[in-house]
Amino acid sequence: MTRLFIDADACPVKAEAERVATRHGVKMLVVSNGGIRPSPNPLVESVFVAAGPDEADKWIADSCGPGDVVVTGDIPLAAKCVAAGARVLKHNGEELGTANIGMALATRDLMQDLRSADPFRQGGGRPFSKADRSRFLDVLDRALRAAKAQSGG
Repeated sequence: MTRLFIDADACPVKAEAERVATRHGVKMLVVSNGGIRPSPNPLVESVFVAAGPDEADKWIADSCGPGDVVVTGDIPLAAKCVAAGARVLKHNGEELGTANIGMALATRDLMQDLRSADPFRQGGGRPFSKADRSRFLDVLDRALRAAKAQSGG
């Protein structure tokens, strides 16, 4: 059975993901180490993990598999989920899979090295936009349909 995993810390599309999951009748697991208000939606389950670095990431990576969809901006977590057979989406609608996860990891590592070498090169990237939100909704809808077909329901 298809499940939608949300890496909830700093996720700007939780409400949108809940609407799409509800439309598809898919269970959504919102994983965090607290501070997230639980949804009254019966298809949405809040999973609270122990405090600590990467605890939510570990839980998601250990729990997801083929037929599941994971929403995260964390590239190392995305790589683990892709390896487990899950479909992975970033918040802006970018899909990460076996064809591009290596490049995403390499780019992440390069940017981390550049930021650590130059203390004035912090932040970066463009702000989250309405176009990103729209693209995310479209890609999530397609990913859930494909995941449901893959898992047979």
